[in-house]
Amino acid sequence: MTALTLSTAGAATLRADAIVVGVAKSPQGGNGLVVAPGAEAVVEAYDGKLADILKSLGASGAEGEVTKLPAPAGFKAPVVLAAGLGSAPEKDEAYDAEALRRAAGSAARALSGSKKAAFALPIEASEDAEAIAEGALLGAYAFTAYQGGDASAKDGDNGVKAPLAEVALLGAKPRDKAYKAAVARALAVTEEVNRARDLINTPPNDLTPEAFAAVASAAGKEHGVKVQVLDEKALAKGGYGGIIGVGQGSQNPPRLVKLSYTHSKDAKTLALVGKGITYDSGGISLKPAGHNETMKCDMSGAAAVFAAVVAAARLGLEVNVTGWLALAENMPSGSAVRPGDVLRMYSGKTVEVLNTDAEGRLVLADALTKASEENPDAIVDVATLTGAMVLALGHRTFGIMANDDAFRTAIHEIAEEAGEQSWPMPLPAELRKGMDSPTADIANMGERMGGGLVAGLFLKEFIGEGITWAHLDIAGPAFHEGAPWGYTPKGGTGASVRTLVKLAERIAAGDLG
Repeated sequence: MTALTLSTAGAATLRADAIVVGVAKSPQGGNGLVVAPGAEAVVEAYDGKLADILKSLGASGAEGEVTKLPAPAGFKAPVVLAAGLGSAPEKDEAYDAEALRRAAGSAARALSGSKKAAFALPIEASEDAEAIAEGALLGAYAFTAYQGGDASAKDGDNGVKAPLAEVALLGAKPRDKAYKAAVARALAVTEEVNRARDLINTPPNDLTPEAFAAVASAAGKEHGVKVQVLDEKALAKGGYGGIIGVGQGSQNPPRLVKLSYTHSKDAKTLALVGKGITYDSGGISLKPAGHNETMKCDMSGAAAVFAAVVAAARLGLEVNVTGWLALAENMPSGSAVRPGDVLRMYSGKTVEVLNTDAEGRLVLADALTKASEENPDAIVDVATLTGAMVLALGHRTFGIMANDDAFRTAIHEIAEEAGEQSWPMPLPAELRKGMDSPTADIANMGERMGGGLVAGLFLKEFIGEGITWAHLDIAGPAFHEGAPWGYTPKGGTGASVRTLVKLAERIAAGDLG
């Protein structure tokens, strides 16, 4: 993990591989370029002409753009890297936190293989330091566990560059309590986001349900989180028909993992439920070629829940957080569940399986019922649930459905504050009829149009009476197949972790309900 320090050194005297400054489009429009606050010493060393030099090199200040140039004479660092911040704010306004995160992330990615970089980006308050730290630490992420087989090769010789080793924030206040707390929070949250990314990127032959449960157990011991694991025998004995049904076609049996971070008996309780399909072939309703190569990511919801619970424990939040990881591998075999089979769920309801590739809602249903038994103040489930949500919202935005409009709106606002793109979605009552079954209480499929909403309505059936609930469909942003951008890497992204942590913080502060 990349180290993080708050430095009181000046940009000229700090020994580093690069000094990172911010550059933005002039608020007056046109082709104007401005260097963002925080880099005054660097600008002065260029005789006030840094903006002109960058412009001559083709810099525009656009978000995601990075421009490197030799550092001025006398600087300990050999390189200055200008990171684009987008449009500069109007006078007396601060740079947006997400713009700072993305610029820091782009810079950190561009400095892969470097030992240390000093970030001289705009810091007016502790929140700015936190945003820059988050962006840099998330941008420095790399999943290299299965690369570089030649152990004797030097960094980069085998095509694999190590992430930026150290981030030094200039302009922060190392002795200020607010700054120290902000940076400590950024470190804890980003380490857990990156833990989720590692899990998502791990090949499914190594991350089976049993292996995932073992990772959770080890982390629980490290961070004071109680972990309980139900294996296939306990699941069968307990009547968890959804989880058992989905997992019965695989040689790797399912698990239900409960994570418990308890602050106090009097604290409010937030239950988080994650879909953990460690590989999704579609089962008997086999996915076509081109749709199964990345299906190791179908446990992204469980990874997010796991990371969020551990982050809550590390931050010592004044809220009780339980996490439920519904883990199974969905494979076709002679023992696999078939279209037309009827499963008796943990709730007692029966479900006719019309499509075995609509398996996520089956494992979630059992976990949601179990979570409801503890009567938490709120339940939030997270899942890469439907391709329909990707069609609706694209690859960067997750959908939010809920049985309470105010709660749905609150999560949307919290996600925006955390820097994650989301959008409130409805649960139209008329779509429920499409899941009527002549054989069972409900079918696991309904109308094709509005499929993401149909899935939400299915899950709603398994929420305990009177419990506030929300469903996050992260199918779009959970796994990024394109080129990295900002602080978002190729592969697993850890989508929704930051939103869940901030939600827990809001509940702890009494700001929700």
